[in-house]
Amino acid sequence: MEITPWFNRKFSLIADNGLFPGIMERLLGTPLRLAQKLQGISPILLTQKEGEKWSVQEEAGHILDLEPLWYARFQDFQAGEAVLSEADLTNQKTFEAQHNDKEIQQTLSAFAAARGQMISLLSELSTTDLEQTALHPRMRTPMRPIDLAYFVAEHDDHHLASITQRLQTLS
Repeated sequence: MEITPWFNRKFSLIADNGLFPGIMERLLGTPLRLAQKLQGISPILLTQKEGEKWSVQEEAGHILDLEPLWYARFQDFQAGEAVLSEADLTNQKTFEAQHNDKEIQQTLSAFAAARGQMISLLSELSTTDLEQTALHPRMRTPMRPIDLAYFVAEHDDHHLASITQRLQTLS
């Protein structure tokens, strides 16, 4: 089964803020799901590359690498910004981070801590914050915090699915 490339994905806006708690549960669960998925996998398999594709460990590192962007974007809503913070669409941070040279537990711990900070920020959003809109810079569509939270959860799952497929081909 082919995974749709990330930049080809389209996202519908979510009208019901009552769905936010469920989306937050997905976001909160990503560090645990990632750690469980990588538990007991040898460092050789975690760091094995296939052509230009990221290794499993680099995929995990990429999820961590984007946490500052997500955090900044949620802060953009609180600040009333008209446009969300820009992403580096070349993923240069992931290419330069040398995730394969690190212990996987270091990446997993850093991700869990960063995601915890983001969940704390989301928990503090006021009713007014939840109604704020800002333009997503790449997709050129207005989003509210719930839409961005869903976007982040889908990004997490996109990379978790990529990791699952990669691990299946390695074993």
